[in-house]
Amino acid sequence: MALSLRRKQLDVIVRMLHLNQQQLPNGGEGQGEEEAYKLLVMDPPCISLLSPVLKVGDLRRHGVTLTLGIDRPRQAVADAPAVYLVRPTLSNVDRIAADAAAGLYASFHVNFSTSVPRPLLERLAASCAASPPACAGRLARVADQYIDFVCLEEGLFSLAQPRAYVALNDPAAADADITSLVDAVALGLFCVFATLGVVPVIRCARGGPSEMVAAALDARLRDHLLVKPNLFTEAASAAVASFQRPVLCLFDRNFELSVGVQHDWSYRPLVHDVLGLKLNKLKLPAEKYELDDSDKFWVTNSWSPFPKVAEEIEAQLAKYKQDVDEVNQRTGGGSGVEFDGTDLIGNTRHLMNAVNSLPELTERKKIIDKHTNIATALLGHIKERSLDGYCDCENDMLVNGTVDRNTLLSLLRGKGTKEDKLRLAVTYLLSFETPPSSELEQVEAALRESEVDMSAFQYVKRIKALNTQFAGASGTATKSNIVDWAEKLYGQSLSAVTAGVKNLLSDGRQLALTRTVEALMEGKPNPEVDDYLLFDPRAPRSGTGGQFKGPFREAIVFMIGGGNYIEYRSLMELEQRTQPSKHVIYGATEILSGAEFIHQLAELGQKAGLGGGSSNIPPGAEQ
Repeated sequence: MALSLRRKQLDVIVRMLHLNQQQLPNGGEGQGEEEAYKLLVMDPPCISLLSPVLKVGDLRRHGVTLTLGIDRPRQAVADAPAVYLVRPTLSNVDRIAADAAAGLYASFHVNFSTSVPRPLLERLAASCAASPPACAGRLARVADQYIDFVCLEEGLFSLAQPRAYVALNDPAAADADITSLVDAVALGLFCVFATLGVVPVIRCARGGPSEMVAAALDARLRDHLLVKPNLFTEAASAAVASFQRPVLCLFDRNFELSVGVQHDWSYRPLVHDVLGLKLNKLKLPAEKYELDDSDKFWVTNSWSPFPKVAEEIEAQLAKYKQDVDEVNQRTGGGSGVEFDGTDLIGNTRHLMNAVNSLPELTERKKIIDKHTNIATALLGHIKERSLDGYCDCENDMLVNGTVDRNTLLSLLRGKGTKEDKLRLAVTYLLSFETPPSSELEQVEAALRESEVDMSAFQYVKRIKALNTQFAGASGTATKSNIVDWAEKLYGQSLSAVTAGVKNLLSDGRQLALTRTVEALMEGKPNPEVDDYLLFDPRAPRSGTGGQFKGPFREAIVFMIGGGNYIEYRSLMELEQRTQPSKHVIYGATEILSGAEFIHQLAELGQKAGLGGGSSNIPPGAEQ
């Protein structure tokens, strides 16, 4: 049975909403007769993780009558129990203690989204002990739930850790800050595997953030497995029975930079990049929409090229009008026709069928109107910014390895936002190992003509130069000097230097990420992955013998520094084309649009003293 992260996270949340009962009323489908109605109190990060998996109507079915923010003023509801879902922070713990002391609710069922540190638990206990006697009695339960990640859909999750790429590559970052971020990523991944109930085999490239996260996660899993029983005890027998564990493939965003900035012509990446899809919700000037697996049109067409989506909307609208006309004809009456008993029964049947089809027709029209409005909004941006031209030009560079200089320069001087032009220029930089110097100068001049800040461009240019020098260095001493130079310039950005130019340049036909994941899942000797490190938290620390290298049927692919819908689609295509079938879950520290990622590159360029001036790129809202 394939790993189902969203369903398992939902199971944990539903059990929590039913006050952590082992036997849920109605099989977890809704409110039991004897169960009390309750309030749900959350902090903003937990509101974000709950939002994609449970809607307001779903919460009501599970007995939640009111959802409140822990950081907002709240009135007492002394006769109702309250379920808290919050991150384990000092401010949250103090607020819970204050609420309990004030007797805001009848009982407190406190759930932390991840493991609460012992000092905070002791602080909560001490605060309740120092309060009136009834305070401690109101605390019915304190539980660690290990669900501190945002599951956007069945095969896609985010740790909602913004700006991780900047933090890991900031030349001024302190070691303690890097370690803290690495530990936070490892803890987020621990939550993912605790929810799945499986201990993965971990693979990653040597050096850089991916190895640091792998080592931290391996240590955390090993420490946890020493305790019996543990979060993986029940799943262990099932895993042994099937002789199958998943592989966790860890990557750093520098592994393949071009995918992070390129434009895409598919519906879902366009909606995310251009219209700002966030947590499966889309806000247009006049409407708000949810785009998730409950929308069949979205599920069926979200990976199609935009022109095909527009055609499909028109086709579905025509089919809807045809069906409405048929209903009208059936129920239009029998004017001029003499009725007998049979006709009356026949007309009544037609009328009943028409009435029964109305809800389905109404829902279809609602979906058609929604996607018509979204497509219309997209079309406005596409025409205003010549996005089709950007996609075509970038595709030629990344897939075919060619560029029409006149087209490239006209785009850089013509329509499009400053982010669009910067993304095109960076894609150009990453598509060719050694672009002609005259052409490169023209690209830079065109960017300046359009008043585009050069920080991101110069940052990528410098990283690429370091890669080239490192790849070409023959002696160990020379390589060591270049690494020292990189450390002075870029702090922790060593993976960008050691990865080699081939990983920085996109393969085009198949993303380097997907190609590497496929090789890691096959587990066969392969020059591309033979030097990848292997961590097995279930294996003895000392020996390296007996470590399982595959093949694997299931993989969790995680991108440190920000993922995107282009990589997610590529991994889904890997799932569909492989025999026997494979199952892949894709996750990242955050899901970024190209504009959001180019902003992070610009920020690093400015920190490194490259480009100068304001980037003119507003920071986007991360997921």
